[in-house]
Amino acid sequence: MTRLYRRSILTARTHVDNRGAIIASTDFDITKFARDTYAYAWPRDGALVANALDRAGHEDVTRQFFTFCQQSLVEEGFFLHKYTPYGQPGSSWLPWVDKRGERTLPIQEDETGLVLWSLWQHYRIHRNLDFVVGLYTTLVVPAADWMVGYFDERNDLVKASWDLWEERWGVHAFTVGSVWGGLEAARNFADLFGDNSAYTRYRDAAEKLREAADTHLYSSDLGRFPRRITIDEDGTQTIDMVLDSAITGLWRFGMYTPDDPRIVATMNAIADQLSNKGACGGIARYSNDYYFKVDPDTKKVPGNPWFMCTLWLAQWYIATAKTTHDLKPARDIINWVVAHQMPAGLLSEQLDPNTGAPLSVSPLTWSHAEFIVTVDDFCRKAERLRRSSLETLPPKPRA
Repeated sequence: MTRLYRRSILTARTHVDNRGAIIASTDFDITKFARDTYAYAWPRDGALVANALDRAGHEDVTRQFFTFCQQSLVEEGFFLHKYTPYGQPGSSWLPWVDKRGERTLPIQEDETGLVLWSLWQHYRIHRNLDFVVGLYTTLVVPAADWMVGYFDERNDLVKASWDLWEERWGVHAFTVGSVWGGLEAARNFADLFGDNSAYTRYRDAAEKLREAADTHLYSSDLGRFPRRITIDEDGTQTIDMVLDSAITGLWRFGMYTPDDPRIVATMNAIADQLSNKGACGGIARYSNDYYFKVDPDTKKVPGNPWFMCTLWLAQWYIATAKTTHDLKPARDIINWVVAHQMPAGLLSEQLDPNTGAPLSVSPLTWSHAEFIVTVDDFCRKAERLRRSSLETLPPKPRA
């Protein structure tokens, strides 16, 4: 575990361009499948990788990333799909025009929210006020104000955008959780700098979004959260009932507590229904995942196992653990990741569900970042539980 943890930090660090862009992957073989590479900077991927590097103590590198984001932010206050290492818009398949021929934003709103969330985590870890003060008016405020304005007045949820998998348009659970995390980060920054009007604006927006998620996003019929909802022009709401591991975003960024009964039901469903029954094990992205599909038997293999999706489940086990014994499922997943690394200590995007062979790009920086975060969470929680158990032990009798 220690060796892969250190190699993951090195891998993530070597994917940071000198200008601050965090590259998703430098694997060129993917061009045979997708006719393009992953050698771009996705703000979402970068935000999560930056958080992992911050936890590992690489403050200088992550500062460059946030400066890169400041310079790449569109004037209106949002991030585009992805960027080149030079900060120019990267090639994208997200359309600027919808099916009706009307202009739409080719964005994934979670990317904007997560950059702010990650920046606040950066400040919490390093407490460098001189750095973040320069980003408040140029990054935090414009991005947060744009998110506040990107609400659907019909239900107080966020407006539709593309999901993190870049496949579907709608209001996604992961996006809602990411935007809430970004608004909460902006509120914290506004409080830090004494910006009372902004504090109230971001607090109210976050509260409104949480209430809307309670009302419109949770499905009592399913007994869990769905992955997305779509809203027609007449206001009709359609629930996408497919189970998706990315629903994790509702608790991962603080919107819901990990032990909320609705989250517990959702995560248990992910652990059960998205578990790969093939020899490799692991957790799929979502039910009947088509990307690099290997096995047509969806009852046995709901989709190829992804490192990040499997590690999200481990993070939830850690977050809800009450005793050291409760950490065993998370430790088992960490060991599973170690067992399925490539000989050079690299983690791919996904694995063959039967043989465990790496599929898609390798390494994927995001996979390594989630491993870093999971190990960090595990070690901190294990130490906290160990100390707590020592405090509850009865005092030794005097001799």
